Amino acid sequence: MSEHSGTRPFGIETVIETTRASLPGYTGVVPLHTPDYSANPAAWSYVKQCIDTGWVSSAGAFVDRFEQMLAEYTGSPHAVAVVNGTAALHVALELAGVRDGDEVLMPALTFVATANAARYCRAIPHFVDIDERTLGVDAERLGDYLKQIAEQSGDGPVNRQTGRRLAALVPMHTFGQPCDMEALAVVCERFRLTMVEDAAESLGTFYKKQHTGTFGKLGILSFNGNKTITCGGGGAILTADPDLAQTAKHVTTTAKCGKAAWEYYHDVTAYNHRLPNLNAALGCAEMERLDQVIQAKRAIAERYIQAFADIEGVTIYREQPFARSNYWLNILMLDPEHAGRRDDLINAMNEAKLLVRPVWNPMHTLPMHADCPRMELPITESLAQRIINLPSSPHLL
Repeated sequence: MSEHSGTRPFGIETVIETTRASLPGYTGVVPLHTPDYSANPAAWSYVKQCIDTGWVSSAGAFVDRFEQMLAEYTGSPHAVAVVNGTAALHVALELAGVRDGDEVLMPALTFVATANAARYCRAIPHFVDIDERTLGVDAERLGDYLKQIAEQSGDGPVNRQTGRRLAALVPMHTFGQPCDMEALAVVCERFRLTMVEDAAESLGTFYKKQHTGTFGKLGILSFNGNKTITCGGGGAILTADPDLAQTAKHVTTTAKCGKAAWEYYHDVTAYNHRLPNLNAALGCAEMERLDQVIQAKRAIAERYIQAFADIEGVTIYREQPFARSNYWLNILMLDPEHAGRRDDLINAMNEAKLLVRPVWNPMHTLPMHADCPRMELPITESLAQRIINLPSSPHLL
């Protein structure tokens, strides 16, 4: 967290004024995070090519090109483009061997898609706490917890309290801030856990110069409309394993494998998850300016850090020394004594046309996950009451 001198007292009007002052020249409604294709003429040119040639669906040159650009940028040997990040995570978990009745370890503070993807595999989410330094899974406390509840079997670690296999760990890089991946890799190796990274929010984020999503057996990205770059939708599976990459592409394109192009032969039950060429065209145009977008987002984060530095009771989250973050969404963190004023502050900021939002409800508080196994979650429960996301669109610069 950043430190501040505390020369101005906390107050709703002070926070509103300081947020506005961080965005000079932006006087209207300030959205949380929106795309701006007006700054990217290639977007229309590439989409028009799809329309003019008729290649608008799940086949076309832009899909292959988008995968190549993602692989090159992230350093992942393979990237498979799919319809959205949730589909990417679902397939990645299946490819990682998650089975019916398994448990999948994941942070309780995450977007609901992380838990949904495990449910689609008929697995049970198992919620773990986060580290306030990184906002991701706390490796030290996870290791201590697994010492208490995990025992090894020939099929991998088993939760001795439920008798179910602990199939995977899904670290999620919250708002583009990377988890401590080296520490988590040690935990996975020690307990024989498969790592599948939820890097949906962290395209453009690096941990010690390695891109997020490339540390586990598989990783995933999202290109939803509010992400750092967007295809209107879209996601991708990343892996260094060529066999997994080939299988991922096969099962996300209905497993069609006839000897002739006109033959409708499919060898397994699969998914129709291939990213359409139209969306991939937008993705290619967006990838061409990704460095510019990240530079703008980091500059906006620095503005917030400086502007809020002297206000008591609040902190702007800043990247850890091991990180180079995309700052997908900037985080205003209230001190614990101000947690009770979060909703009043959010309401007032939205009324002032600053469209801020709170963090997600923790997964264990949702009805469909209320009975899921979990460790003690003090940091999750504290931060869930204190985080506010500030406007972070790159065109706010």
